[in-house]
Amino acid sequence: MTDEITARAGREFYTFDGRILEVFGSHPWRFHIRNMNLRVTGPDRKGRRTVEIVAGSPEAPAAQHTWHHSAEEWQLAQGLEALLEAVRAGIASAREHGA
Repeated sequence: MTDEITARAGREFYTFDGRILEVFGSHPWRFHIRNMNLRVTGPDRKGRRTVEIVAGSPEAPAAQHTWHHSAEEWQLAQGLEALLEAVRAGIASAREHGA
């Protein structure tokens, strides 16, 4: 992947270039696909979704970062779901090729 994917959800702006996921908001974060796990939960009964990133290995996580998005934010966040799918695919590919 060579093209950057971007999305905005609520106060956060997400960008992914195939290796690095960056989340800009009140606290900017950078994550490398070889050092992260991604989980998206929801929607709950009110339509809210949670994006959770654990930095570090699953056996010894270094930090956990969580973003909660309302149903409206998720609906308006054009491209976020595709961006997160690209991140998941990048993580899987990195693991498959010996991360």
